[in-house]
Amino acid sequence: MAKTADLVWKNCLYFIQDNIKPQAYKTWFEPIKPIKLAGEALTIQVPSKFFYEWLEEHYIKLLRVALVRELGNDAKLIYDVRMENTYSSNNPQTVKIPSANRNPLKPQKVTVPLESKRELKNPFIIPGLQKVKIESQLNPNYNFNNFIEGDSNRLARSAGMAVANKPGGTSFNPLLIYGGVGLGKTHLAHAIGVEIKDKYSDKTVLYISSEKFTQQFIDSVKSNTRNDFIHFYQMIDVLIIDDVQFLSGKAGTQDVFFHIFNHLHQNGKQVILTSDKAPVDMQDIEQRLLSRFKWGLSAELQAPDYETRISILENKLFRDGVEMPEEIIEYIAKNIKSNVRELEGVIISMIAQASFNRKEFTIELARQIVDKFVKNTKREVSIDFIKKEVSKYFDMDVVTLQSKTRKRHIVQARQLAMYFAKRLTKTSLASIGNQIGQRDHATVLHACKTVDNLTETDKQFRKYVEDLTKKLTL
Repeated sequence: MAKTADLVWKNCLYFIQDNIKPQAYKTWFEPIKPIKLAGEALTIQVPSKFFYEWLEEHYIKLLRVALVRELGNDAKLIYDVRMENTYSSNNPQTVKIPSANRNPLKPQKVTVPLESKRELKNPFIIPGLQKVKIESQLNPNYNFNNFIEGDSNRLARSAGMAVANKPGGTSFNPLLIYGGVGLGKTHLAHAIGVEIKDKYSDKTVLYISSEKFTQQFIDSVKSNTRNDFIHFYQMIDVLIIDDVQFLSGKAGTQDVFFHIFNHLHQNGKQVILTSDKAPVDMQDIEQRLLSRFKWGLSAELQAPDYETRISILENKLFRDGVEMPEEIIEYIAKNIKSNVRELEGVIISMIAQASFNRKEFTIELARQIVDKFVKNTKREVSIDFIKKEVSKYFDMDVVTLQSKTRKRHIVQARQLAMYFAKRLTKTSLASIGNQIGQRDHATVLHACKTVDNLTETDKQFRKYVEDLTKKLTL
């Protein structure tokens, strides 16, 4: 007998009714109507957004078991949510939202040796107990299901999956994921951690940004608990450090991370790092640390191609329960090319405009929002790019620009490169000096003051600044 939505849901209800209290069943399951069955995907209608959120939070496990019994392991649940406050009560608007179909991440515990009643300080401000609870700091919404694969990220995603299946047991240790802004480095790092927690609930996984790691290290030095800080991190099974390039110039933090890294690596623990640049381009990072970054795999995330951009947009709309004409999706994908964050930003703006201003999804609305995004998005400018453009403008090569010569026009070109590096990047003065001719931070400060003074007093020099500003900020 062919399965129908009514029949599948009826069988699910028999199972659910046996497993919860009658009052809960009456409140949360009787009002649900089965709408459609397509393959392994059952669509059910719920009376409100709150109703859907309550089911997802409290009954997802029960729903999952019931559906798997009826439709197999690939069973999917889609909610048809009636939206409140819509204009017509006879024909209320509904949105389709797929079930997240996942449980919250479980807390993790590690055993801490206590010596002579001395408590081990946890940098996450949890009292030193026999079993220290460590929050993984992972975001379950960043998972592999919503990380869309394409040519631009296939290597990194596949390596991430391999690590998640066998943390510490592959040659991808450390796994360094690098690429430009908004391409999904943080998403992929979280996805690996979330997948490991799902597969190996006993493993201690910790995600942390390099800034927070640095701050914790500084606090441990101040409070004279540096050894406790090191011991804490040496207990982690999977350590994920985001934006590792921010360790540049921080010698003490690099030193302590070197010891932690060595301990974890030698004990078969997994290290995952993200960075906005490849190891070879990292400045002010100790060579012994850089060489360790290269031990495993460095996988690059590139800007997504057109087909991947379309898939990302369709997936985002599907997850948000929104239907949008294909021509609008194609228009957005053709015009937003640089990164995924902007693609999703445009979709969020479109939904907000349509909801709050009661506008239809149109090409014109898409054009207005895309124009604002393209105009407002400043490209991240690298110091290498600045050096090349300044050298080209003054008709010299980069080697000459960085040389020790004191010829006036070369000195001015070098000072302009330092000035724009300070203005257009977030790099420290010491790092700018190091990358532009091996100078110190005082030379960079002097260069910036000189450029400011000459811009006010020298008409020709002011033209240099204006021309280069246009070239570098286009």
